[in-house]
Amino acid sequence: MPELFAYTDGACSGNPGPGGWGALMIARDGETVLKERDLKGGEADTTNNRMELLAAISALESLSRASSITVITDSAYVKNGVTSWIHGWKRNGWRTSSKKPVKNVDLWQRLDEAQARHTVTWEWVKGHAGHPENERADELARAGMAPFKP
Repeated sequence: MPELFAYTDGACSGNPGPGGWGALMIARDGETVLKERDLKGGEADTTNNRMELLAAISALESLSRASSITVITDSAYVKNGVTSWIHGWKRNGWRTSSKKPVKNVDLWQRLDEAQARHTVTWEWVKGHAGHPENERADELARAGMAPFKP
């Protein structure tokens, strides 16, 4: 059975400013790539964290049926948020441990809903370190941002 992977990244020119997100979707059978799909998008006025979240959301929402997938992100914010912090936020009514509203709550809730349909393994990879699929995801994010840059 093929394995599914999503390599996700976000980019922002200024923070806030124009931003983009990218996701490289790969289906593999062992080392053999069976299928690849590029996803990208952007917004005129956003933050890097929002773009990182949208990359992961878009990857999961693009799947037409419940799947087992590994999402590889270079964002510790996304990985730690979705694997650890989100449980407490949900228990606390989407408030942090210091009782402040969770930033980007709209996207965290959307990510929580998107991943609920799937069996997701989350992995972190160091960004801009020569990881080929992460570099491609970064290129997609920059391409997604391009139409919004002045």
